[in-house]
Amino acid sequence: MKAYRKLCAAWIVFFALMAVGVNFALTQILDIGQARTYMVEINRAEDEIQCEGRADLDGYTTLVNISKLEENAGENEKASFFEPDSDYAVRLIDGAYYRFDYEPEERENASSIRLAVNLSMAAAALAAAILMFRLWRNILLPFHKIAGLPEQIARGNLTGDIRESKNKYFGKFIWGLNILKESLEESRAREKRTLKEKQTLILSLSHDIKTPLSAIRLYAKALEKDLYRGDEEKKSEIARKISRNTDEINTYLKDIVKANDEDFLNLEVQSGEFYLSELLREIREYYREKLRLLGTEYEVGGYRDCLLKGDIDRAVEVLQNILENAIKYGDGEKITISVAQEDDLRLVTVDNTGIPPGADEMAHIFSSFYRGSNTGGRPGSGLGLYICRRLMTMMDGEIRAKRLENGMRVTVGFRMQ
Repeated sequence: MKAYRKLCAAWIVFFALMAVGVNFALTQILDIGQARTYMVEINRAEDEIQCEGRADLDGYTTLVNISKLEENAGENEKASFFEPDSDYAVRLIDGAYYRFDYEPEERENASSIRLAVNLSMAAAALAAAILMFRLWRNILLPFHKIAGLPEQIARGNLTGDIRESKNKYFGKFIWGLNILKESLEESRAREKRTLKEKQTLILSLSHDIKTPLSAIRLYAKALEKDLYRGDEEKKSEIARKISRNTDEINTYLKDIVKANDEDFLNLEVQSGEFYLSELLREIREYYREKLRLLGTEYEVGGYRDCLLKGDIDRAVEVLQNILENAIKYGDGEKITISVAQEDDLRLVTVDNTGIPPGADEMAHIFSSFYRGSNTGGRPGSGLGLYICRRLMTMMDGEIRAKRLENGMRVTVGFRMQ
């Protein structure tokens, strides 16, 4: 804000200096114009008197009177002739003095021109001041109020709502920040609930496992001390109990694995419909400039538009994950998107050049947290294709992956309406 105030002050000083300069230049120009006008008419009237002995004032705009000093004029008449009661010039014509009184017409015009120029400059200054004030009130001041919000959100301060504004410049931005805060609050609450549920489950299962483990320990000690020597029937019963307790422990372990394999991402899909062109347009526009800067050849093949089932936002997310993998793990030479049809599916295929995963790894690339040998130590979570598979399943679609001789191919299939 201080920088903006300095800018406003500099602008005011600049405009004031400009106004002074313009008025000075205008005065010089108008004065020159005035002098030329009445002097031209005096010279013309002088020529007319020399030729005709008189001059008709009707043909002049600046001359208001022409008087002649007679040869036998007295001292009073001479004094009156040269009295400076108005603007005039004296010329000697044929031995007689003529006085030319003039009143420049341009003087009134000059005032009008100067007034018009200054009013125009004042109007421009007022318009600029209004513009700068609106810029300050509608853009800079609201932005100054919310400038610290991203930092607060990043630090986890999600308390309180951001006051929504009707400002057309920041209304949608503030609405988006509120949506982001609500999403983060829900994610935090969901994470806390999940953590609490898992902790409760682990504590419960830990308690439940203690009983069969204690029994197995007792049976093992009994067998170790040979307490049932010669009693084969008792030994068989103990073996059956150990087996039963082991099965019980295995059941608890399966519950733990199942709880850990649940949808920890809590993905949601809005059932709806969208056009294929809408999906590909967003992808094309988003990656065209990015891939151009990376020097990657990027091509989107032709297609026939149709209506697809699913969530447009989630469909965009799926293709973005696939393209990000193609950019990150490909060789950066070429990425192509093509469209085909298979039964009631519209297939969107992303091909990229580069080193593909190993043949034995293809069965696992859609697993959570799995990363192939072709990642080359590049950072990643191993969740991109896992999320794609979950989203496509939720949208009643399909996703496939195939190794190419020099690259990778991932195809997603959307149901057509």
